[in-house]
Amino acid sequence: MASPHSPSFLFCITPFLLMTVHPMWTSPPSTSASPPPTASTCGPGQSWAVRLHPHYSEEGHSLDELARRVAEDAGLQSHGQIGQLQGHYLLCQDSEDASAGDARAAGKSLSSHPFVAWHSQELILSRSKRGMAFNDPRYPKQWHLHNELRAGMDINVTGVWERNITGSGVTVVVVDDGVQHTLEDIQPNYSPEGSYDLNSNDPDPMPHPDAQSGNHHGTRCAGEIAAVSNNSFCAVGVAYGSRVAGIRVLDGPLTDSMEAVAFNKHYQVNDVYSCSWGPDDDGQTVDGPHPLGKAALQHGVIAGRRGFGSVFVVASGNGGRFNDNCNYDGYANSIYTVTIGAVDENGRMPFYAEECASMLAVTFSSGGKQMRSIVTSDWSLQQGTGCTDGHTGTSAAAPLAAGMVALMLQVRPCLTWRDVQHIITYTATQYDTHADWRTNGAGFHHSHQHGFGLLNAWRLVNAAKVSQHALTFTAFGRRPYPERLTTLPSTPTNFILLTVTDADLKKSGMKTLEHVTVTVTMSHPRRGNVEIELVCPSGMSSLIGARRALDTDPSGYAEWTFSTVRCWGERAEGEYSLLLTDHREPAFSLGTLNNWKLTLYGSSMSFEEVKLRQKTVEEAMGGHYLDSNFSLPCPPGLDLAPETLSPLTSNSLKSLLLLGCFALFWSLYYTLEVALAHLDLREMLCWTQSRTRGGFQAVNLEEGPDLDIQPVQNVDAKVTQREPPETTCLLYIFYLQSHFSSETLTSSG
Repeated sequence: MASPHSPSFLFCITPFLLMTVHPMWTSPPSTSASPPPTASTCGPGQSWAVRLHPHYSEEGHSLDELARRVAEDAGLQSHGQIGQLQGHYLLCQDSEDASAGDARAAGKSLSSHPFVAWHSQELILSRSKRGMAFNDPRYPKQWHLHNELRAGMDINVTGVWERNITGSGVTVVVVDDGVQHTLEDIQPNYSPEGSYDLNSNDPDPMPHPDAQSGNHHGTRCAGEIAAVSNNSFCAVGVAYGSRVAGIRVLDGPLTDSMEAVAFNKHYQVNDVYSCSWGPDDDGQTVDGPHPLGKAALQHGVIAGRRGFGSVFVVASGNGGRFNDNCNYDGYANSIYTVTIGAVDENGRMPFYAEECASMLAVTFSSGGKQMRSIVTSDWSLQQGTGCTDGHTGTSAAAPLAAGMVALMLQVRPCLTWRDVQHIITYTATQYDTHADWRTNGAGFHHSHQHGFGLLNAWRLVNAAKVSQHALTFTAFGRRPYPERLTTLPSTPTNFILLTVTDADLKKSGMKTLEHVTVTVTMSHPRRGNVEIELVCPSGMSSLIGARRALDTDPSGYAEWTFSTVRCWGERAEGEYSLLLTDHREPAFSLGTLNNWKLTLYGSSMSFEEVKLRQKTVEEAMGGHYLDSNFSLPCPPGLDLAPETLSPLTSNSLKSLLLLGCFALFWSLYYTLEVALAHLDLREMLCWTQSRTRGGFQAVNLEEGPDLDIQPVQNVDAKVTQREPPETTCLLYIFYLQSHFSSETLTSSG
């Protein structure tokens, strides 16, 4: 550690350090000498760079004076030393009336001048900025990638691309209605090994044209993520160096088991799962993954990606016009997913977007009629052109987020699913000042409308480069004791208090929060009238159960889990409050809370470590870690057995069945043909047998000439010769009859 006097000491020795290490340091000039001129620019084609002979300097001559004399002899003026290059001077024609002849004369003088070791007339150099330019015709319209009209209203990705970070080595799978992988923008990046069709139960996720021409959704999402760059076709993907796969599951009846298979399909190949779908956004549905789907999400974050965890990116929903809330969507409400909402080109919440306390972040999509939508690839089936500028909704936002996660995983492949959530939390930025921003006890700002803020690709990738792994994931749950039926109040009431002590958390090791969930079972004649708010120990409140006027369902809630991320990074111990309000209508009775459970999810990271990590992330935003070879070590991951793939799908079984039927038919046909051929031969060979002294003798056929047959003792010799087929066959038949008959053959007539 430096002493308290270090600054003063450094100040004192700075002149001596400069004298020692600066290569161009010279003693200060005398007061009578004029300061040396400094090089400045000259007009185009009017400047010469010269290097003076070094031995004149060794003889004690002033280089500045020599340069002045050389310039005068050539009809030029010296503009001083060129930068820090000792002995190199810039000479210029200062007269604007100088002719080409004057320039030739100056060059000839410099060529023969004894003081000049080298000279060159300067030319105007052509240099291009190393910006990103693509020949994809719609790239200039992809405002979400580079917004030239509204500075800052894009995902800030071009600086990442310039460092060759394009998602290379990462596979993103689009779980949707299929992906047209033959499209020019997708085919080079298509991953067949990560794809599957669960609707048709075969490996090919090609979308099927439908009456509404609506099965282009998955292809559009795939284009946002990984559309190929510089192929003179349509647009560019956020992670145009990544691979993209498709799981077709939304073009037919969907079951819990199908969802479970989709969430874990090829999860050692696929890194990120992009899911731009969910329950109906009608303001009255409460639904989400059922038991198998929930288990698959949990299994994915545990075993996917060799134990680092599959990253599930889900769209928050488009039910804003119905005052829907994404906490009633079990996918957006899950602790295992990255919930992404949308903002328009101005950074404002569009009319269709939903709010919720589980929102992690937002990114760009469509807005009102005057706002631009997302430009991306489109299918070329039916009326499709292969390109569109009309992709909209949170369906367009989630794939952008998935593509940015792919960029993160390229620079740090061993990021866990929780690391991705942490980095989003630490790097998302505020923009819309009209949102309900609140700063929690750990210094994170969050809004029910925008989550932790706008995703920024530059910030995400830089943070990923320096991110330490999130510490142990822990959980702590508690039900209030004793459980009892409680009538809901008609006014906001600090309904239930639950205190979590440090001793309670000791076994789990939890210190700071990530997700907080409340699981509720409630009876109510009109559940949309109920409003539920959770207050963390810091005082940070979350509206986890918003009031919904269209939700008239009389069944209440059966073990429904609400979640919030608004207490992220705060200390876990303290008093949690649950506030419930029943906005009762006169015709309805009050509801009843049957039971509830508080569950805390967090880590063993201390509050001080959270603050230190925030500081580390901000220090990395300059890009110096990306510009260097800096790299944190990555653990190898789990050594998991390869996925067992069944070679027999329903389609392959159908093919085998058809092949088997064809083989059976052909066998029967061939057998029948041979049998009929023999039958015809026997009918044609109407022969009679007569006994003679020398052996058998052929008789007249019904048709055809007589055949003379030799005695039987000569048959063997005759068969080995090349006989006509009919004769050979007859001889062989007679031969068999003579060997296997114990009686003397008699003539049949």
